[in-house]
Amino acid sequence: MQTLTNRAKVVTNRKLSLKERLYLPAIANGLRITLKHFFGKKATISYPEQQRPFSPVFRGQHVLKRDEEGRERCTACGLCAVACPAEAITIVAEERKPGEEKLYREEKYAAVYEINMLRCIFCGFCEEACPKQAICLTERITLPDYNRAGFIYGKDKLVEPVEADRRIDITKRIRINPGTGAVERKTT
Repeated sequence: MQTLTNRAKVVTNRKLSLKERLYLPAIANGLRITLKHFFGKKATISYPEQQRPFSPVFRGQHVLKRDEEGRERCTACGLCAVACPAEAITIVAEERKPGEEKLYREEKYAAVYEINMLRCIFCGFCEEACPKQAICLTERITLPDYNRAGFIYGKDKLVEPVEADRRIDITKRIRINPGTGAVERKTT
């Protein structure tokens, strides 16, 4: 029979030797490997007390940023949802009503902004696609939950607080070009 790779292998049905039938060398080799790992350095750490250092470009939990005046930056353009390879972002846009100028930056805003954290692969494409720097990935770890509904993050979990002293600092992950004022993501 011809295979696609032309790597056909002839299978033989040979008799096992006495050494192979007893399995003693295989058991001894398995015990040797087990004992080597048993007396070696431990790979685990006590998590709450000890934490491993993260990379400076670690991408964790998402946050929807506010501008200097406390208004939401997101204009519901949908570029982040289009850029997401896992299709984890859902946006429903609405028009800003009179009197909501202090809440939303532009004429259009995201009435519903949801990220399914079970689908998200933390690639950062949403962050790169956003023209308003509205969505950013922070160093915070996504918290565990016992049900699937708890992993669908809406605006209640994503939008940062209005108070300036409670805002989430992302300066470790971004760099502002002094010449152009453009936001650049740190890669090292």
